[in-house]
Amino acid sequence: MWNEARSNTAAKSASDAGGASGAARGPWQESPLVGAADVLRAQHANVQKKFRFTERPFIDLVNLRGDADDPAFASAVASVLGCRLPTTPNTAAQGEGGEVLWLGPDEWLVRSREAQAAVLEKRLAAALAGQFASAVDVGSGYTVIELAGEKVRDVIARGCPLDLHPRLFAPGQCAQSHYFKASIVLVPTAADTFEVIVRRSFADYFCRIMLDAAAPLLL
Repeated sequence: MWNEARSNTAAKSASDAGGASGAARGPWQESPLVGAADVLRAQHANVQKKFRFTERPFIDLVNLRGDADDPAFASAVASVLGCRLPTTPNTAAQGEGGEVLWLGPDEWLVRSREAQAAVLEKRLAAALAGQFASAVDVGSGYTVIELAGEKVRDVIARGCPLDLHPRLFAPGQCAQSHYFKASIVLVPTAADTFEVIVRRSFADYFCRIMLDAAAPLLL
């Protein structure tokens, strides 16, 4: 996520230490949840087994489009990601250092497991050169939230219409849905852990409304 209007801790430290000017440093990364720092501090100060909300910012995200039945496309993607594209609706495939989420018959979301520079787009674009396919970096438009705890399914269910029963929605699956008015991609990663991919423009709203919805369940 790039934001040239604010300074983060690293940029401020460099300035305080007599580092280069802001113009010389160029753009820097900033979480879209900076405006919700007050509610996040309160939530993190009361960490409990019932529910935890943690941002995983700066995950590398790429929207991938192509024909999964085209051997050249499938082979090129596998050469970069180390796994075959998932073709069963609402499933995910684990690759080398990343994951591929099924979004549609010809669309996937590729993501890194950890925060990193935007490198997946360049690698995929190079492998797909000359093919009728596309790989577009979308990491600056989204952030990833990890939700965990004994009450996590109840908290998600307060604003999401999906059936979250573990027999129906478990690790290895994913789904596009919404939480109240925020569009999301929901990914179960463990028995009581989910990751939510949400648009940057909705991140502050998503954070505040989810923590508000969770409050009565945590008493």
